[in-house]
Amino acid sequence: MKHSVLAIIPARGGSKGVPRKNIKSLLGKPLIAYSIESAKKSKLLNKCVVSTEDDEIAEVTRKFGGEVVKRPPELARDDSPTLDAIKQVLDHFKKQGQNFDILVLLEPTSPMRKDDEIDKAVQLFIDNYDKADSLVSLGEIQLENPFIAKTVSGGYVTPLIEADKTITRRQELPKAYFPYGVIYLSKIETLLQTKSFYQQRTIPYFIERWQNYEIDDICDYYCVEAIMKSKKEGKLG
Repeated sequence: MKHSVLAIIPARGGSKGVPRKNIKSLLGKPLIAYSIESAKKSKLLNKCVVSTEDDEIAEVTRKFGGEVVKRPPELARDDSPTLDAIKQVLDHFKKQGQNFDILVLLEPTSPMRKDDEIDKAVQLFIDNYDKADSLVSLGEIQLENPFIAKTVSGGYVTPLIEADKTITRRQELPKAYFPYGVIYLSKIETLLQTKSFYQQRTIPYFIERWQNYEIDDICDYYCVEAIMKSKKEGKLG
């Protein structure tokens, strides 16, 4: 069965952690350019668009060969669900007679994708199409494992999660993962039904340790910048 795959890069103009984050320069290129270029390398995406309400982001997108679907301002507020923006893009293409059955979401704040990353994840999902409805990229949590994390109760430090046994070595901890924005993927039908990429049949796509970053604040930005520079110079993997 031939699947029709639509990728969306959501990029609002507003950003509190890092002002104008999506077009902030990262090693000489706007942040969003990395996701656009990754999508353009894919052989399995039928179409990729940037969803934005911002004219400058739209201009940068077109400069790097991307397609834009303008988002109404009311769908670009801080509290606007990403799913509403996804629906707006789907409706945009439906009116043009274009329908898709798989939706890929590429967060511009996760620029550290390998060249073949998107196609590997899409192919993994297609290979498991009969027993999976969505896929999420996961990075293993290191020092911030929830079984190490603490809370403060009544003025005292206590475990956030009580372990079944006393754990003295980090290697004994249950593995835990964080869903980084390298790729989210779902059958469009189930996404619209569940309103979430986390469904009963969500499979993982594992990423490497150096990819475990999303640019949400300036500290993240400098970490990603240093890692990407090291990768470029061949100092990291």
